[in-house]
Amino acid sequence: MGMSAGDARMEDFRTDVGETGEVCVRGGGTRWGVGGGPEGAREVAAPSGIVTLEPAEMTVMVGAGTALADLAGELSVHGLETGMEGPVGSTVGGVLMVGRNPLRRRRVGAIADVLLQADCVGSDGVAFTAGGPTVKNVTGYDLCRLLVGSLGTLALVGRVILRTRPIPTCTRWLAGEVEPQRILEATYRPSCLLWNGITTSVLLEGYGEDIDEMTGRLTVLGLTVSEPPVLPVGRGRWTGELPEGGVLEVGSGVVHQPVDGDPPTVSDGVRRLADRMRASFDPSGRLNPGRDPYRVAP
Repeated sequence: MGMSAGDARMEDFRTDVGETGEVCVRGGGTRWGVGGGPEGAREVAAPSGIVTLEPAEMTVMVGAGTALADLAGELSVHGLETGMEGPVGSTVGGVLMVGRNPLRRRRVGAIADVLLQADCVGSDGVAFTAGGPTVKNVTGYDLCRLLVGSLGTLALVGRVILRTRPIPTCTRWLAGEVEPQRILEATYRPSCLLWNGITTSVLLEGYGEDIDEMTGRLTVLGLTVSEPPVLPVGRGRWTGELPEGGVLEVGSGVVHQPVDGDPPTVSDGVRRLADRMRASFDPSGRLNPGRDPYRVAP
């Protein structure tokens, strides 16, 4: 029996990566400088396109080089979404490797929760699979969680299986000069809560009647229906005080601000563990050389 088209594309990807020489995967290039650029590394492209979509199982297998917008468009036909977010032009693999959580994390979960399985090529040029096609399949180390946010320093991802979820039937933003805690007390699972030091914006998602009921409660508090807020492009970490022009993503510790803040500080022990992990996966240092996940803003 011959290889499927998806398997053939993965074999081509493995061949492109090869066994020697510094190499990296380039997707949409929307965050190419994050964590430091892989200067001098040979660039390869991950497979693209949807391989299989199982609406009943709420999973999708897709090439890591697929544009996030294309995947979202196809899933929306079936009333589904992944909840992943990225700049215009970003790819599925790029979003996973940068690993920033979506603005709607309160509802859709962390980005690491989306990735169920990853078909990868290691630094030795050998293909391997991390995770599995169902939610409860992990024994031992959860390698998929290590891959998310790794900037391609542990393995190069060519194809993934993602968890999907139903698109909410109703979406509504409200805003007002009300403390975030009061809004949390008056709502059930708001998808997002933003605070700029004066005004709080809240995103409600779900069934229409539920959203109408919560809207009524928030209106009593002084909120009104609003347009989605426009956020600064930079990111930083909450230190107890908002920088000028900053907007706090309540509950996540992420501050949206005009420029990127400093990356999170990690202990020497965590750094040594990360270095040993990277060395075990890529002893020759050929995968995305120069990139460092710990040089990334939150």
